[in-house]
Amino acid sequence: MNRDALRRSPVLSLLAAGAALALAGALGTLGGGESAAPPAPAGEAARAPVVRTSLVCPRPTAVEEAATYYTAYSPAGEGPAGDSRPGTASLLPITPYTPGTDEENPDEDEEATGEDTDATEATDDSGEQPGAEPVVESAEPGVPVAVNVKNDEATALAGTAEHRVAPGWTVQQSSIVDTSGARGLLGTACQAPAADFWFAGAATVDTRHDYLHLTNPEDGGTVVDIELYGPEGRLETGIAEDGVSLPGRSGVAVRLSTLTDEQHAGLAVHVTARTGRIGAQIETVDEQLGVDWLPAVTGGTDGRVLLPGIPADAKTVRLVAFTPGDADLNLSVQLVGATGTFTPAGNESLFLRSGLLEAVELADITQGEPGSLLLTPEDSLTGPVVASLRVTRGDGSKQEMAFIAGTAPVEERASVSGNVLDGTELSLVAPGETAEVRVTWSAASGGGDPVTEEITVPAGTTVAVTPELPEGAKGRYAATVERTGGGELYAARTLTVERDKIPMFTVQTLPDDRSRVTVPGTGENIGLLLPDD
Repeated sequence: MNRDALRRSPVLSLLAAGAALALAGALGTLGGGESAAPPAPAGEAARAPVVRTSLVCPRPTAVEEAATYYTAYSPAGEGPAGDSRPGTASLLPITPYTPGTDEENPDEDEEATGEDTDATEATDDSGEQPGAEPVVESAEPGVPVAVNVKNDEATALAGTAEHRVAPGWTVQQSSIVDTSGARGLLGTACQAPAADFWFAGAATVDTRHDYLHLTNPEDGGTVVDIELYGPEGRLETGIAEDGVSLPGRSGVAVRLSTLTDEQHAGLAVHVTARTGRIGAQIETVDEQLGVDWLPAVTGGTDGRVLLPGIPADAKTVRLVAFTPGDADLNLSVQLVGATGTFTPAGNESLFLRSGLLEAVELADITQGEPGSLLLTPEDSLTGPVVASLRVTRGDGSKQEMAFIAGTAPVEERASVSGNVLDGTELSLVAPGETAEVRVTWSAASGGGDPVTEEITVPAGTTVAVTPELPEGAKGRYAATVERTGGGELYAARTLTVERDKIPMFTVQTLPDDRSRVTVPGTGENIGLLLPDD
């Protein structure tokens, strides 16, 4: 029915009016809890909490004798008001998929490629394991839920949080590998599914074993395209036309070195889903430096990139950067340190040629103080920048690595879970003006009470915060960071676990949790009730 026909129908006009009034009433109940803002005037947009959040967790590392821990958390006081339905959140297992099996091919029967992908055999043709029970469940905001799993039984996970526990729902996945040749702490925040991802810092050299984990949480299949970029531009992969087929509710791990014959110590990786939304993360195994997850970049669309959370005792810092835009970019390089911002001698700027990857060794840039790296365009030319840091701690054979990806700022609020009682450090960064911050350390999964502190981050500095938890705290807990005033704020969290004098560690950035959305304003329009002549 066209627009004119709709206007000529009094019955449909009344139905439309009723629907609009119902929608206005429904929107009036959003934004809830004690933190709800007063209703916006008629016709003006309002901010309200989301009522549904989706997350995807990659399959844990396949290294033997590894243990994986999940911690789920939703901040308190943010759920939609007036919603009588209880909040629920759960993550269900995703079936591992082996390309070349008899499972249904997605997207017009395109054949899967990459037979050398490292994935376990599929356990069920339907994609979702029959009778599967949730691996992680939570129903109460403000209360973290911790679950341990054995890696030989672990799969990728996907799920949703609804109603009271939806705003700010976050899940941390941490694995400890304590074997020779592949020891370390792998940490990652489960991610919202998307159609496009960029990574910087992958590798295909003999001493690195990088696996791109692709997870499809949707019922329908899709095809995923993978592009690799090195110092001389885009690499030939042999799957440019076909892509990688991924059936509904399945996951696969693609070893990057099987996609190209070229060996590179630094690569940018572009992952796109032709239809639907997926999860994508890169597991890195370095024969000398341990293991960790290389996360997707979430900031840098305008050429300005901040990489927060470089530990004070970092031994080496390696920057890998790439611009996929049409223009070359000249970027200034600065360290936002504990006492101010300065330019590292010998690395004052970085020139990025369009489509060509650059890698820079920054050595011990922090000089014993916590810091964050800031890249800023030096002229009027701007464009997207994909950048990550590989950071090492320890000496000799006891070195351990972690990755820090360029991240988006904390506009309103961000949370991170999976914190441990000993070995947690929060980095707060104000690259411009002074920022006012409220940090809430939640109750732990095994007991204790939440603790809140107000922190001022001076302009141009990185502040490292170690939690002071009350007596009785047991288990794992979460941290919520709120920007209460001032300038831009960035954040990261470092977990450290020492084994045999090896400082195993991992760093997760805290982009804004996007727990509030803008709701269009509504107003009275009597014209909806009157038919056109």
